[in-house]
Amino acid sequence: MKTLVVEKPGKILLKEVPIPTYNECQALVKTVSCGICNGTDSKLIHGKFKGFSEKDYPLILGHEGVGRVIEVGKKVKSFKIGDYVLLPFIDEIEEMNSAWGAFSEYGIVNDRVAYMDTGKCPGTKNFPDCSWAQTVLPTGFDPVYSAMIITLREVMSSIKQFGIQENKSVIVFGCGPVGLTFIKFLHLYGAFPIIALDYYDKKLEEAKKMGATYTFNNRNTDVYTMIRNIVPEGADYTLDAVGYTDIINQSMNLIADRGKICTYGIAPDLSMQLNWSRGPYNWTLQFQQFPSKYEEYLQNNQVISWIKAGVIDMKDFISNIFDFIEILSAFDMLERKEIAKKGIVRYE
Repeated sequence: MKTLVVEKPGKILLKEVPIPTYNECQALVKTVSCGICNGTDSKLIHGKFKGFSEKDYPLILGHEGVGRVIEVGKKVKSFKIGDYVLLPFIDEIEEMNSAWGAFSEYGIVNDRVAYMDTGKCPGTKNFPDCSWAQTVLPTGFDPVYSAMIITLREVMSSIKQFGIQENKSVIVFGCGPVGLTFIKFLHLYGAFPIIALDYYDKKLEEAKKMGATYTFNNRNTDVYTMIRNIVPEGADYTLDAVGYTDIINQSMNLIADRGKICTYGIAPDLSMQLNWSRGPYNWTLQFQQFPSKYEEYLQNNQVISWIKAGVIDMKDFISNIFDFIEILSAFDMLERKEIAKKGIVRYE
């Protein structure tokens, strides 16, 4: 099969590798789609992702996949041939480490029920954590667009962890695919007002459609004055949906006393000079860098029900669909910031 490999920081290529093997508690899937993550994938390509050093390369890339089950282990109960399943992964293969590996033509999903029933892996701590979120798509869901569900679940679980409540004011930095997802869910949860900031007017227009109460271009606007006119005491929350540590300092004079600065995702720079001289006396900083797959799983039913009810349309968050043969060109577009929202690679 072909898989996308980061050979070393800054260099990606397609490489032929063996189709992964599976055990009695796993299923083999043929990849149908995989979302391009503007944050994680880009940082891994440039050697800027926490937990991966240069010695860990080459890496097989991709973590937002959907696959169709084509073979099952003899003890598998949760999957059947023909099911579409979220989040197939691949472990290390041919001396290449795994950055989840879903940009591959085949992948593996784990049946935690089968693991528990074998008696070899008692309890919930001994099956792969990813198995919580390796869920079957409902009948009728488009398996290409459904790669977006992974981002939706991650964002929804992060809102829960941040503790953002209805009628609380939130400033969202960044209106890319993640920022738009946050804005949509914050609107559904009743946060108010929601103030969206970005450098690009087209992204701000999309933020307004998703439920932002106010939008400002922070390249050419006195953001402090505009926001203080809306929330004179400062905002209850600021939310970094970009992944730049400097947003923490930018948030200091925008939050209210007892406010919270929420940062989502892993920043390319893992240290900073923190200056809280302009901040209130009392404030909280919370990082949500890597939602657990259990946390993601807990939001699955709500996300699915909102999609079924038409409250969420996955297409609203997606700007580009690429065929697998175009994957290298797709990542060139990502590098040039030409993918406005979510880009998805289609395999069939």
